[in-house]
Amino acid sequence: MSDRAKWFVVALASVVLLGVAAGVGVAGWYQYQARGSASSAIETAPPEDWATGDRVVFRNTAMGEGYGQVASVPLDDPGGPRAVIAQACDRVAAADGRFVCLRSERGIVPRYTATLLDDDGHEVESWPLAGIPSRARISPDGTLIATTAFVTGHSYATAGFSTETIVHTTDGRDFGNLEDYTLIVDGEVVAPVDRNYWGVTFVDDTTFYATAGLTTTGTTYLVRGDLKARTLTAIAEDVECPSLSPDGSRVAFKRVTSGSGPTVHWTPAILDLADGSVRILDAETRNVDDQIAWLDDDTILYGLPRDAVAGDTDVWSLAADGSGPPDLFIAHAWSPSVVRG
Repeated sequence: MSDRAKWFVVALASVVLLGVAAGVGVAGWYQYQARGSASSAIETAPPEDWATGDRVVFRNTAMGEGYGQVASVPLDDPGGPRAVIAQACDRVAAADGRFVCLRSERGIVPRYTATLLDDDGHEVESWPLAGIPSRARISPDGTLIATTAFVTGHSYATAGFSTETIVHTTDGRDFGNLEDYTLIVDGEVVAPVDRNYWGVTFVDDTTFYATAGLTTTGTTYLVRGDLKARTLTAIAEDVECPSLSPDGSRVAFKRVTSGSGPTVHWTPAILDLADGSVRILDAETRNVDDQIAWLDDDTILYGLPRDAVAGDTDVWSLAADGSGPPDLFIAHAWSPSVVRG
């Protein structure tokens, strides 16, 4: 084949791929528009009430106006009217006074961003993400933010996925990518090339927990992170997407209980940090692919997709001691954060 013919083939392939990308982008946009224009039966409260009192902040997934936007309900009335504000997010995490929003900006070439805003909706800071938004956490005092994005692949169940997890401060400082930290397993420094980190949960202004995953071995660790020392120390195996309880004594997480790859099944579990014991919360039989949140020291929250309703999800609650079945906590919701003023 001549050089001219080769370049023609390359150019033709580029046009085809661009057309496919454009088609995917346009299709995604129309699906988003359709959800936003569908009818909704939820009861709403005035938007200006969204950041008042003890509350649960979440992503509204009720079809209709306000789909995908930040919302809140009173902590003592999660099934009541929700206040929805004009801020669209894929993931949201909130503390008193501020919240962080991870967002996919649709188009022929999608853009992915993280934005810190105050409770009045004013942007404080914004920075790009390396790929599809996955996880977001903000420390209880609102001073630290962790974001995770997929660099390649589409989920933790995808072979060969890659993540980027960054820790920021709300005053603009950057603690960097966790992949640049020193990983310590069984007292030894290790540096596997296939490591990924995700699911940060903060302890204080220097300490956090996260998941470390080694792709080639399929091993996941709960690691304790030190922002000053820039170290990650493994303390338990088979722990994903940790979430520290309000009293600091336990970590809620998801554990693989069956399947592998695209058919993996995760079940909520609780790790006691004092003795290392694990309780599998098998009262929840559905696949929980989410980073769990704590409602209080006795109850956890997590999101699940609605059956046969694309793009719609609910937030469920479950007793942390495994004493009861899951309950619907907030209908048409995702990515909950409990905020106490």
